[in-house]
Amino acid sequence: MFWQFIQENRGKALGVTAGFIFGLLFLLVGFFKTIIFAVFVAAGFYLGSKFDNKEDLGEVLDRILPGKFTKK
Repeated sequence: MFWQFIQENRGKALGVTAGFIFGLLFLLVGFFKTIIFAVFVAAGFYLGSKFDNKEDLGEVLDRILPGKFTKK
């Protein structure tokens, strides 16, 4: 019954899980460290999705930080 609910409401379950994890982080390490952690998670998700779509990560990083990743 529990797993059926999870499968039918996947978005809600993921949202509750993410909220629980970030709430715990907030209580354990503080607000700003939790925000920095969330930024790193979002950046990892973004770069991972680009990798999954077989995009060139060098081009993606060059758009974010121009001139830092291009070979001269």
